[in-house]
Amino acid sequence: MPIPCPHFKITIVKRSQGQSAVAGAAYQNGERLFSEYDQRTKFYNKKKELVHAEIMLPSHAPPEYADRATLWNAVDWNDQKYAEVWRHSWEATTNRYLEAAGRPERVDLRSFERQGIQQIPTVHLGPAAHQMEKRGIETFLGNLNRDIRAANSLMQSIRSAIRGLQRWIADLSVQKQLLLDALEKAKEPTLSDLLVDYFNLRNEQRSDWSGKAKLKCTVRDFEEVKRAVDYLKAHSLNTIEDLDTAISNLNQTAAPLRRQLKQNENRMRAIAQIKDAAAVHAKLKPIHDTFIKKSFKLTKDAYAAQHKDELESFNKAVRTLMKLNGSTAVDVSALDAEFSALQSSSAELRTQLETLQPDISALKNIRKYIDMVLNKQQLSAPGGKTSEKESVLKRLHKAKATAAPKKPEQQKNTPEL
Repeated sequence: MPIPCPHFKITIVKRSQGQSAVAGAAYQNGERLFSEYDQRTKFYNKKKELVHAEIMLPSHAPPEYADRATLWNAVDWNDQKYAEVWRHSWEATTNRYLEAAGRPERVDLRSFERQGIQQIPTVHLGPAAHQMEKRGIETFLGNLNRDIRAANSLMQSIRSAIRGLQRWIADLSVQKQLLLDALEKAKEPTLSDLLVDYFNLRNEQRSDWSGKAKLKCTVRDFEEVKRAVDYLKAHSLNTIEDLDTAISNLNQTAAPLRRQLKQNENRMRAIAQIKDAAAVHAKLKPIHDTFIKKSFKLTKDAYAAQHKDELESFNKAVRTLMKLNGSTAVDVSALDAEFSALQSSSAELRTQLETLQPDISALKNIRKYIDMVLNKQQLSAPGGKTSEKESVLKRLHKAKATAAPKKPEQQKNTPEL
C-alpha cells in the first residue's frame, strides 16, 4: 500500500544572496514594483509571456494587501513559528483528504521525539548510497541504518515484554482479590503453591491419556515447574507483591540502558549527517564562492539559474553543519573517534539489555503457569463459567461491563491449554 509523503518544503528569499521578494514578484507579473528595502524600482518585461496576474486574498487578510507592492514589501518572515503553523496546516489538510478518500494512512510532520515515540530515526541515504545498497554494496550510512533498526527492534522487544508483565501483575492483583473474596480464603497463596497447583492441573488434564504419553509430558512439566520454582527461590520471590517488585526493578534497570542507547544512536546519526554535509560543503564551495564574487545582477542571476541545484545543496549543507556542528569547520578525525567510541558503547549497552532476556523469559513462563491455575480456580468458584482460554483481564472487563447477573449456563468442556 503506498504511503502518503508528508514532505513540506519552505524556501526563504535571502537578501544576503542578493535576492528580493519584491524583485521576484515584479518578475512573475511583469509589473513595476518599488522596493522599500533598497529604494529601487524592480521591473522585468514579460509582456509577451504573461497571460494573467492576480492577487487572491483570503477573507481575513488586510485589504491593503490587494496592492502588490504593499503585499511583497511586507514579506522575509524568517521565523520558525510560521513554519510550524504552515506545516501543521499542511498536515491537517493532507489528513483531511486521506480521510475523505477512505484511506487508513495519516501523516505527522513532527519528529519521533516530539510525538513521544521511543524510536531512533534512521539516516537519509541519498541517491548514491541508495544505489550502492540496491546493488548489494554496503555503505557507511547503510550500516548505520541497520544498526539503528536492530537497536529499535531490541528496545521495542524489551519494552513490550515489560509492559506485558506489568499489565499482567496489575491484572493478577485484581484477580487474586476476586478469588480470595469468592472462595473466602484468609491465606494468600504463594507463588510456589500456585506452581504446584499448575503441575497437578496438567496431570488432571491428561488423566485419559496413554501411559507413555502421560509420562513424557509429566516429566516435561516437572522440569518446567522446577526451573520456575528454582528461579523464584533464587530471587526470593514468594508473593505476587514480590513478583511485582521484581518486574519493576527489571524495568528500572532496562530504562536507563534504553535511554543511553537511544542517545548514542542519535549522536551517531548526527555525526553521519555532519560528515555527509561536510563533504557536500567542500565539493560545492567553489561554485558558491564564484556566485558570491559576481557583481553584475544579470550574470549573477544567470549563474544562479545554471547552478541552482548545486547552490541549494550547498546552502542545505551549511544549515545542517550550523545546526549539528555549530560551524562549517569540521574536525573529521575527532568525529570518527567519537563515532567509534559510541559504537563500542552501544554494543555494550545492547549486550547488557540482552542479559535481561533470561529474566524476562522466566517471568513470562511463570505468568503463563499461574494464569492457567487462576483460570481453573475461577471456573471452580461458585457461578464460574468462563472458558479457560480467556485471559484474566478479559474476564475482568466482562464482569465490569455486566450490570445485572445472568442465569447460570451449563459449563462446556474446554480444550486443553
